[in-house]
Amino acid sequence: MRLCATTAACDNSATDFPPIPDVHSIRAMPAQLIDGKAIAAEVRDTVKTQVDERLRQGLRPPGLAVILVGEDPASQVYVRNKRQGCEHVGFVSKSFNLPSTTPQQELLAMIDDLNGDDTIDGILVQTPLPSQIDTETVIERIRPDKDVDGFHPYNIGRLAVRMPTLRSCTPYGIMELLKHTGETFHGREAVVVGASNHVGRPMGLELLLAGCTVTTCHRFTRDLPDWVGHAEVLVVAAGKPGLVKGEWVREGATVIDVGINRLPNGKLVGDVEFEPARQRAAWITPVPGGVGPMTVAMLLRNTLEAVRARGL
Repeated sequence: MRLCATTAACDNSATDFPPIPDVHSIRAMPAQLIDGKAIAAEVRDTVKTQVDERLRQGLRPPGLAVILVGEDPASQVYVRNKRQGCEHVGFVSKSFNLPSTTPQQELLAMIDDLNGDDTIDGILVQTPLPSQIDTETVIERIRPDKDVDGFHPYNIGRLAVRMPTLRSCTPYGIMELLKHTGETFHGREAVVVGASNHVGRPMGLELLLAGCTVTTCHRFTRDLPDWVGHAEVLVVAAGKPGLVKGEWVREGATVIDVGINRLPNGKLVGDVEFEPARQRAAWITPVPGGVGPMTVAMLLRNTLEAVRARGL
């Protein structure tokens, strides 16, 4: 539109300006990627620097015990990544590999021993566990101040009452990813798809603590596309490849895809249709290379925080 400073008629034809394009014909820029690998490396390097400072002060390095029951291939990969992370930052890592036939009471007895070991600041039991072992019983057996996975009901409860201590690693890592976008979250509409105890539920609490208005969608939710379409911040952790269609995503949303699913052809994909969603979102995490690296990084941060909290 031309603006005329006189009362004379405005001659729109007498202009050298190019015509203004139809806004509906302008293709939006693809979303910026949130680089979980790079951000996780920053977290690890910061932890390493702080561990080095502890050693200069004559303090011992943090100690992490990792227990693997059985030979699940995915669990073996996760445990290996955690051990490598410990080596990188200078932790003392103790590994315990138990057969899949291990009785629950034997595992609980091992946890009791580690609970009483003052050189161990964090205890991690890799899940899933064999069918003869009750996961919740195992989680609750770990001392809350050594629960560096952040799964213990005590630690989830602390988060719920806005007094977080050791926080669930994946949601904690997601909050770190969100911080790196530089955006504010007070009052924004956040939707979490998935209500698991380890990701979805604590994720909702983290976003609430950050000042978002939070909705959690689950398997009984009706009209999932409608809820997704309202989300300014969308976190999807359902474990179902391509569950959230790209066309559902709100224009300009920040999309965090927690899912990591292997297709029959071997390709790894998330719970969100990545390419269509990227055309609508402002920020999005890739799969792989988004949320996954942050989980291990925040485990290391939790372990350092645990030793500090104990004054050791």
